[in-house]
Amino acid sequence: MNRTAGTDTAAARVRTDTVPAADAAAPAPCRGRPRNAAADTAIIEAVLRMIEDGVSIGELSMERIAREAGVGKATVYRRWPGKSELLLDVMRSLDTDIPPPAGESVRDDLVGIIEFLRIRGLAKRNSALLRTIVTHVKAQPVLWREYHETVVQARREVLLSVLRRGMACGEIRTDRDIDLLADLFVGPVLSRAVLHEWADLPEGLAEEIVDTVLYGVRPRA
Repeated sequence: MNRTAGTDTAAARVRTDTVPAADAAAPAPCRGRPRNAAADTAIIEAVLRMIEDGVSIGELSMERIAREAGVGKATVYRRWPGKSELLLDVMRSLDTDIPPPAGESVRDDLVGIIEFLRIRGLAKRNSALLRTIVTHVKAQPVLWREYHETVVQARREVLLSVLRRGMACGEIRTDRDIDLLADLFVGPVLSRAVLHEWADLPEGLAEEIVDTVLYGVRPRA
């Protein structure tokens, strides 16, 4: 038997056994630099400026966006794999969250949500910039689905929470599918804003929709 080899093996075992547990389990150091929020903002604002100046989606390139934003091309690619993903975040930057419902009146909270959608519909109709970006993202099914899952669904959940409260307090009947009820409230606005861009979105529309639908879904004595 080789005594030197045996001694080396024993020494290695001692060294391993004496390593502190915390050091042995320490995670590998993180690599790469943290994401710079200022660079994100500069890139998104650069895209908005170019589209407002008449640059078409087809004329945009990651290189051109980087130059306009004053950053390196690698900085843009570290954040977004391609132009479509970047435009999805640009569209999100133009979105605003629904104000939290006050929670005092189911009717008033519903009116507030529908009014938010009405104003949003007017903004989309009047903004050539927003229409340009939405049209591009809509043509990308995966991105459009992601937008719905992260933005549209969050808005819908606010509406569903108000409807659940109305059911719990007896203001809304409970024998109907809640998703169908949600569609009844938002459907008229979405139809006018998206499907029929020529249709009016007048002031007072939110109250009229809510009162018409809410009357129909009230429990019968």
